[in-house]
Amino acid sequence: MTKPYVVAVIPARGGSKGVPGKNIRELAGKPLIAYTIDAAIKSQVFDEVIVSTDSEEIARISKKFGAVVPFLRPAYLATDTAHTPPVIEHAVKSIEEQKDIKVDVVATLQCTSPLRNDEHIRESFNKFIIGNYDSLTSVKKAFPPYWMLIEKDGKGKPFIELDDGRDPYNLERQQLPSVYQLNGAIWFTKRDKLKEKNNITIKENNGFYEMDEFSSMDIDTEYDFVALELYIKMQQKQI
Repeated sequence: MTKPYVVAVIPARGGSKGVPGKNIRELAGKPLIAYTIDAAIKSQVFDEVIVSTDSEEIARISKKFGAVVPFLRPAYLATDTAHTPPVIEHAVKSIEEQKDIKVDVVATLQCTSPLRNDEHIRESFNKFIIGNYDSLTSVKKAFPPYWMLIEKDGKGKPFIELDDGRDPYNLERQQLPSVYQLNGAIWFTKRDKLKEKNNITIKENNGFYEMDEFSSMDIDTEYDFVALELYIKMQQKQI
């Protein structure tokens, strides 16, 4: 069996409204994006670790930490409303044309998940390959939707019912079906399916890889950044 050509794409545009400059802001001593680049390289899963950015500064720092930046992302893919799949497709198509190669699998690794490490990447990739999925997403345990309510006729009604008719409000959490939510850390997608479906999650044949709550921590706000930095420093026993 021929080894698949696997690339990682780290999307990192220059503009950030929630936390300005967050992609290269120092987190416990090194730029945020460096955590994802380091994890991708150490995983030894990828033939290429690519950063897709519209920023010269992000490109410079990414190269310093070992990533490849073969292009600057066009402006139309670097807006607040730019969707991720076209950004990934652009990156894969660019590297295929530049190197005259055929990519088989692409991983999307957001740099806002700095606690996702090389082991998570290896394990999720192995599950993706063994399961022969079209895509695989990383997840974490989520709050049971069976305890959620919607307003109907001025009353709080169950958002979702259990299939077996049991009353979810009379059950403990451990008695309810486990549910998961995307944590934004890892996506693996077959390259052909990315092109066909214009998506990185292929719902018809999607696997999932569960990560713990701490490893799933994501930076979206200034509070997230401060909390994560405190956590990392505690782990490093710096405070």
